Amino acid sequence: MYLLKYADGVITFPEALNVSITGIVVVMLILALLAVLVLLLSKAIRAVEGAAKKKAPKEEAVEAVPPATGVALPDSQSAGMLDLVNVDDKTAAVIMAIVSNESGIPLNRLQFNS
Repeated sequence: MYLLKYADGVITFPEALNVSITGIVVVMLILALLAVLVLLLSKAIRAVEGAAKKKAPKEEAVEAVPPATGVALPDSQSAGMLDLVNVDDKTAAVIMAIVSNESGIPLNRLQFNS
């Protein structure tokens, strides 16, 4: 059974099988070689980065400055009125409470713009 014709004659099925298996083996060996090279390169880069971290001067920890706490207005006073546009009262109240809590500013000191 002849599959291909080439310059010297005809290639048989066992020869074609041999060529294809050889090709697959060569491709797999090259892929394995590339995988090993990537692994070695990765280890080399990690080693260089580790050495650079050891040599780098350590930065002193800077203390965080606490936010300035202002004098709270009496509960009866507020920073102004707010017109809600396309937002219900409950949603606006939740958003204002979250902003007040996260910023550390009392709710009656915050001024929200519509």
